[in-house]
Amino acid sequence: MAEEAGSVPGGSREVFVDTGYLLALERRTDQNHPQALEHWRSLREGGLPCLVSTTYVFDETVTYLNARGLHASAMKVGTRLLASPSVELVHVGEDLFRKAFDLLGRRPDKRYSLTDCVSFVVMRGRGISAALAFDRHFDQEGFAREPAGEPHRT
Repeated sequence: MAEEAGSVPGGSREVFVDTGYLLALERRTDQNHPQALEHWRSLREGGLPCLVSTTYVFDETVTYLNARGLHASAMKVGTRLLASPSVELVHVGEDLFRKAFDLLGRRPDKRYSLTDCVSFVVMRGRGISAALAFDRHFDQEGFAREPAGEPHRT
């Protein structure tokens, strides 16, 4: 039987993890923290899917925390992501970078970041249909967001 899109051998589904979700989990002061924490607990209870992200999301997350004087949090989150057997960080090399930049160029009506476009290219390439995200840009590109509902940030 062929594997379904967004799944890996053995039946686990893959979901993408975005910066906003990681920050909401980490920062109790984040307006999305309660929703992220509740969602994360339900994921863990049901068995974590394979979590896919990129080195750009990793950079954004660690930089955001460290730039706000939260060095210990930046290092904790970064170390957890690097050490977790549930997380695969996709390295952004030349080919992926150029595909993402091309996508950015084809979306002049959107306010996507280059990091968003890298995420979208990775998701499409791997057949991942859902992202752990609070960013409406995932909706705009046709992906599902988890947790469902209205995010507090765009």
